[in-house]
Amino acid sequence: MHDIAAHLLLFLFLAAIVAGFVDSIAGGGGLITVPCLLLAGLPPLEALATNKVQGPFGAASATIAYARKGHVKLSTQLPMALIAFAAGGIGALIASHVPGKFLGATIPFLLVGIALFFAFKPNLSDQDSTRRISPAVFAVTAVPFVALYDGVFGPGAGSFYMLGFVLLAGFGMLKATAHTKLLNLGSNLGSLAVFAINGAILWKVGLLMGVGQLIGAQIGSSLAMRSGAKIIKPLLVISCVALATKLLADPAHPIRVWLGI
Repeated sequence: MHDIAAHLLLFLFLAAIVAGFVDSIAGGGGLITVPCLLLAGLPPLEALATNKVQGPFGAASATIAYARKGHVKLSTQLPMALIAFAAGGIGALIASHVPGKFLGATIPFLLVGIALFFAFKPNLSDQDSTRRISPAVFAVTAVPFVALYDGVFGPGAGSFYMLGFVLLAGFGMLKATAHTKLLNLGSNLGSLAVFAINGAILWKVGLLMGVGQLIGAQIGSSLAMRSGAKIIKPLLVISCVALATKLLADPAHPIRVWLGI
């Protein structure tokens, strides 16, 4: 902590509040926190690892807020969260051997596709729709797939969870958001466990930002429960497009390298 100036610590704390607010509604908080950690002077690996410390605070805060209002039943969803935990840990192990930049080649286009789906699909609301697969099938297919991605790479995982809940499980927007936070918490904790073993984390910075995440997530989840799909849908679209733009803006992105731009 003493290696980072006080004004940078304040900057990271405020960034975490904003990230917790956005993430509790639509996901994409890492779009804010990871660049801010890099701007504060952290090396890329330490920035990613430290981000995994503060992330669960916001996810846990939002999950508790949604559970208190009955939007998610923690006892019945615990198995899915445990699957996400295991898959997130496996993903973090894979990340140490397969650089995440290779996954980044296709992720921006998937995020744009998700943004288009939520922007133009009619009748998206807080009401549940037709369920296409059973909860058990969803738990052993969609959940580990997204959690594995979250451990390996991370950005946009919340949007992928949301898409799965809405498109496959038939959840309404608010219900999907509430359940997404619980699975985000699981996969984040799984990958955090692996990063902690590797020792790449700045714990004090991560914990300070975690407090900011708690504050932002409480504000964001309260707003989401009051406004429902009216606020979740546009923020989700904006988050996906912003994250895709951020990834493609990186000069080292594989697509830009391949095209020579």
